[in-house]
Amino acid sequence: MQQATMSDDDHRPEHRPGQPRESAFFGRRKGKTLRKGQAERLEADLPKLSLDLEMPAPDRLAELFPDAPAEIRLEIGFGGGEHLVHRALECPDVGFIGVEPFINGMTKALGRIAAEEITNVRLSGEDGVKVLDWLPEASLDRVLLLYPDPWPKKRHWKRRFVGPDTVARFARVLKDGGEFWFASDIDTYVDWTLHHVRADPAFIWTASAPDDWRQPWEGWPGTRYEAKARREGRGSAYLTFRRLPREG
Repeated sequence: MQQATMSDDDHRPEHRPGQPRESAFFGRRKGKTLRKGQAERLEADLPKLSLDLEMPAPDRLAELFPDAPAEIRLEIGFGGGEHLVHRALECPDVGFIGVEPFINGMTKALGRIAAEEITNVRLSGEDGVKVLDWLPEASLDRVLLLYPDPWPKKRHWKRRFVGPDTVARFARVLKDGGEFWFASDIDTYVDWTLHHVRADPAFIWTASAPDDWRQPWEGWPGTRYEAKARREGRGSAYLTFRRLPREG
């Protein structure tokens, strides 16, 4: 749940069409200066929960968690951790991996995790693409991308996290029957995501009626970006794509 914060005069090189991106995060890494307590929490707690991308991923991601959960989910761009923490409390027998490069959001999530004494969450402040490339094949039950940076200007659409390369990465890390969940209040991004995911033969869109994608998922807590969209008169789409069985 990242906001688009990069200015129009950003000169970061764009990736070439058709080439997999090595990174997909264009926003700020840091906002307001952290208070002393926040900075101390970041320094003390993040290393305990952080993925070490310099080391090979374990063959079984359950080894990252103390209770060896049978199901693992990945949320990319979790903002302040509202949804991540809600789901971790709701499903203590599921392991959650949260990715958020924005330091202020990471700090908020760490505070919530500490307050609730949550043990089934692991975190990364790295680019989501790097985490996807680190994960073993067929290791996740679900990937979530909730209210990502919309990059509303057409010339910036290629910066959107969803693209042919990231969809292929989702297909690699999801188990057969695993799901990719996407939520957005930006119509062009919803159409963009439908186009790119449905173009990949590894996925099928599960909707069979309009209400299937206009209604949020069961247990949905809402997000602050969603609340802002409602205040501004925008509805949301909630898309679910299922990973088809691998051949052979």
